[in-house]
Formats: sequence, structure tokens, C-alpha cells
Amino acid sequence: MSTAVAAVDLGASNGRVMVARVERDRLDLTEVARFENVPVRVAGTLHWDILRLYDGVLQGLRAAGPVASVGIDSWAVDYGLLDADGRLLGNPVHYRDNRTEGIMAKVAAEVTPAQLYSTTGIQFLPFNTIYQLVAASGSAQLAAAARLLMIPDLIAYWLTGRAASEVTNASTTQLLDARTGDWSLDLVGRLGIPATLLPELCRPGDDLGPVLPDVGVADGVRVTAVGSHDTASAVAGVPARGDRFAYVSCGTWSLVGVELDQPVLTEDSRLANFSNEAGVDGTVRYLRNVMGLWMLQESVRTWRSQGMNVTLTDLLRDAARLPAFFSVVDPDDPTFLPPGDMPARIADVCRRTGEPVPVDPPAITRCILDSLALAHRRAVRDAVRLSGRDVDVIHLVGGGARNALLCQLTADACELPVEAGPIEAGALGNALVQARALGAVDRDLFGMRALLRATQELRRFEPVDTAAARSADARLRVRTTR
Repeated sequence: MSTAVAAVDLGASNGRVMVARVERDRLDLTEVARFENVPVRVAGTLHWDILRLYDGVLQGLRAAGPVASVGIDSWAVDYGLLDADGRLLGNPVHYRDNRTEGIMAKVAAEVTPAQLYSTTGIQFLPFNTIYQLVAASGSAQLAAAARLLMIPDLIAYWLTGRAASEVTNASTTQLLDARTGDWSLDLVGRLGIPATLLPELCRPGDDLGPVLPDVGVADGVRVTAVGSHDTASAVAGVPARGDRFAYVSCGTWSLVGVELDQPVLTEDSRLANFSNEAGVDGTVRYLRNVMGLWMLQESVRTWRSQGMNVTLTDLLRDAARLPAFFSVVDPDDPTFLPPGDMPARIADVCRRTGEPVPVDPPAITRCILDSLALAHRRAVRDAVRLSGRDVDVIHLVGGGARNALLCQLTADACELPVEAGPIEAGALGNALVQARALGAVDRDLFGMRALLRATQELRRFEPVDTAAARSADARLRVRTTR
């Protein structure tokens, strides 16, 4: 008999509600609702439209039919603030908002980067929760706040009334101690962040309670904590055969790394800007954030706003006909972080670094994908070097697994085979953690991955043109270090 669970998967551009039917040797996934996630700028600040997202979740759960459990995952670092009555104090601020400019230096004056990394093990990114909170210091909103909840925890709170912070997403705040797995009260105190804001921690598989009667969802549905950071669920959804694998969870961002048992908190790891994020079953997601397909998404948006009739299918077809690794940029250049005219910024960076300037949409598309593949190469090689974990294969999961050109370029750049899929790794990892908590499957993490291999469609890409990738990588390293 199958068990049905609902996986709520909230991404930077859209949200989905998926229903998974799980048996010991069967796993079916069906999308029942999809809704846009469109940020809103108000008085100069970029916000998430969290109430619209919540409404999309509710409509999806009502369309899901009878399910035993709901699990929620989303992007990291952003949060909502509740007052003493449990009311939301305004829409959460978007991580791409510019309010954290200059805040990293302010924090470093109180806690040195070496001290911060040795405690949290988290990659230094200007939009991390720690910097958002310091940027909000002194604001009336923060002064009125009684509790902080990450985005999936906020949705779970509205569904159940329980305020808890699931550890895989909590670890991305740069406020969690990487060794103990608890909030670092010393760090919070040194930065003047009220410790009372931080809720109790929960872990994947914990029961968060029943859905409240007034929510309007079928009776008897419970909410189960999953890997609430979407990358944690996606890594749980990697169909690996053993532990000698790297993963690329590829969508708006590319999260590139290996799975470990213990964090790597060395100085070399800090200098390489690697993150030690909590994973399912006590694992460590040792990874680096790479800018990802955001660059292509924003380019397509720009072209369409300029009246160009471009489709992703045509862009990828035409880009595949162009020379490999002819023009490349560093995707992690902060120039590419904000919304705006991405093609113009790519051209400007190429001029600044002496790269050939791509002049039309196919050439810019090829530049983005070549550059992203090289970023995958650097991150995989650094992960292997810093962790000591050998890698035989790269698993590329998420929406990027649809992109055959990117998969082949990643294989070429990394000089390793790439197994692409599942596309819905996040929702599948979410669903499997729920199913296991309900007793529908009795497997460890590798056992759950075996079920994925047996039930999901995968494609394998062998490396072909490795010489061009090596040459471009060497060229890019020289030009970006001038």
C-alpha cells in the first residue's frame, strides 16, 4: 500500500506542491500546483510576497487530495519576524536587496573572519542572515520582534502554530555552531543580536504537529520537518551509489560540493570560501555557492523586455553550435548578483578582463554556460582537495539537469562523467524524508538513494572536449587575478 505525502518546494522564481506516492519499491511524483514567486519593491526595498506564496501553498495542498504529511523546503538565508502575539512584522526582505552592502566589514570588525568561520564554517556571502540582522540593527521592526523564522519555518508555523527552526536551513544563517549543531549564543551576543529571536531547533523527520483546523486542509494531515533548505532536500535526492560523488544542485544557484560526516573548518577551507551546511541524517553539505542559471534567467528576462522573441530552446540550440569556451567570465563576480541588464554586464566584464565580447543572445548564452561549467570545475576540484574525499562521478540535479548542453560542458570541464537527474531532486528528497518518518520506507540515506536510482530517469554524459575547458580555465584564472 502506498503512502501519499505533499512536498512543498519554494524556489526563487516559483513554488510547487508535489504529491509523492511512496512504497518500498516504488516512488511516483506528481505536480498538483505551481505558482509564481515574484518579489516586490516597496520604498526602495526588495521584498518577498510571502502572503501570496502562502496562498499558493494552501491552494496546492487543497488540490493535493488526501495526504498523510506535508513537508516544506525553500531557499536559504531569508526570514520573517514575528511580534509577541505571533504576527508577522512585514514582508521578508529579499536577499538580493542592497541593504547588506558594507555589512560584512562591520561584522569583521567585531568578529574576525577566522573566528566566524571556525565557529560556523559557513561561506562568506553578503546576504547571509547574520549580515541581514546586523543591517537591521536599530530598526523599529527588529526592536518589536519576538521570534525569527526562516521562510519554510514560517510557512510551517502558519500551518501548525509551532515555531521551530529546522537545522539544515538554520545552518545557513551563519549563526549556528558547526561542531555542536546548536545556536552560537556567544556569536549572537557579540553582534548584539537578541538571542530570544532564535527558536528551538528541529531536524529532518521530526513531527511538527497537525495542520490547524482553520487552515482549510483535510483533517489528519501532519507537518513533518524535512531538509527545509531546498539544497539539503536536493542532496538527499541525489541518486548516488556510494560516497565517491560530487553533486551540483543547479537552478537559480549552483550548489557544488561533496557530502561528508564532519565539517572542514581549516584556514584553507575558509580562504576557498567553502560552506559546511547541515544535511539530512547528520551529514555535512560541504559546498560552494556558484551564481548559477540566474545569469541566463535574467538575460532572457532582459531580452524579452527589449522586445526580442527569444526562447530557451532556440538559445541552447544556437549556443551549442558556437566554439567551446571561447569567451568566459567568473559567475561569482558581484556584478552579476543584482537584477538588471545581465547581457550588458557580461559584455562589460569581458571588456574589463580582456575576453572576447559576446554580441548576440546565442553567444551570451554560450558564455554563461561555459563560465558556469568552469565554475563547477573549480568548486569540485577545491572540494576534493580540501576535504580529501575522492570523486568518481558528478550528480547534477535540479532544473539544470534539463539542460543537456550545460551537463555536457560540466562533464568536459570537470573531466568526470555527469549523471543528470532527477530534475525534481528537492521534492523527491523532501518526500522521502517524510515517507521514512511515517514508516513507509525503512532505509538509510543510501537506501533511499537506491530507490531513486530504481525509479527516476537519469542521463549520463561522458567528458569529451576536456582540452578546451582546461585552456579556458587557465586563461580565466590569470585574468581574474590581475
